[in-house]
Amino acid sequence: MGNFLAGRVVAVTGAGRGIGRAVALAAAAEGARVVVNDYGVSVDGSEPTSEVARAVAEEIGAAGGQAVAVADDVSAMAGGQRIVETALAEYGRLDGVVCVAGILRERMLFNMSEEEWDPVLATHLKGTFTVFRAASAVMRKQDGGGTLIGFTSGNHQGSVSQANYSAAKGGIISLVRSAALGLHRYGVTANAVAPVARTRMSAGVPVELAEIGEPEDVAALVVYLLSERARDAGITGQVYTVAGPKIAVWAQPRELRAAYGESPWTPERIADLLPGTVGTDPMPLLARVEEMAQAARTGARPNAPGPSGD
Repeated sequence: MGNFLAGRVVAVTGAGRGIGRAVALAAAAEGARVVVNDYGVSVDGSEPTSEVARAVAEEIGAAGGQAVAVADDVSAMAGGQRIVETALAEYGRLDGVVCVAGILRERMLFNMSEEEWDPVLATHLKGTFTVFRAASAVMRKQDGGGTLIGFTSGNHQGSVSQANYSAAKGGIISLVRSAALGLHRYGVTANAVAPVARTRMSAGVPVELAEIGEPEDVAALVVYLLSERARDAGITGQVYTVAGPKIAVWAQPRELRAAYGESPWTPERIADLLPGTVGTDPMPLLARVEEMAQAARTGARPNAPGPSGD
């Protein structure tokens, strides 16, 4: 057992499998008392079972740690609240939450149904909000503040057949940055992790990932972000990718170029000015679309960035 998180209480959603499980085990191994949350569903969000959360909590206990299982659905406000209430009832405080829970329902945008859109947004984006909302209400009042960690993906840049997932992951980044701004004066930090790791979700990626690691690589970064050393370094409002040996930070949103008109804009004046003066920001993934389409026709698997493995 280590002591990187000694004395801290951490709740992890989606902790029954994959990255969430690795995070829960790593946090416990570094001295944290852990609330293990998992609704226990399949990749598409169906067939819930409470067994997976209980199994991880028992695994932590068998290794000498402390953990309690909560099988609630984080897409419901009551589910997020119950995770926080469980931490308070069992351990008296809550120092960090890590929102890993997620599902996939892939479909091209023009074929995507409401039933394929809503559950993905509800699990990823709303599921992060429900836990952040309940946790921040506690953290802002307790000594030592707290840490919020959301899970995003490189696919927040866009995806050919995962508009729902990409929209949710982009929303999580904005939620994290809003939390970092709004909670800073209360001593609460917020960051996002965009992992690339081998899990049951990443197994279906239709391309060879040039950079990919294991859930344990991601867990090590998360444990650091939960620690006092990260807080002392002033790390908040950031998005980090971890892919095996690589750790990278994403740029903050900012204007690239601007132009000013001396009179009211008209479509004609914009057409004359915008392409050459303001221009565009290159979209690297767009250049990959034809290559991926060609690979699909031939049955090959091109090297390309893929979604996170949460």
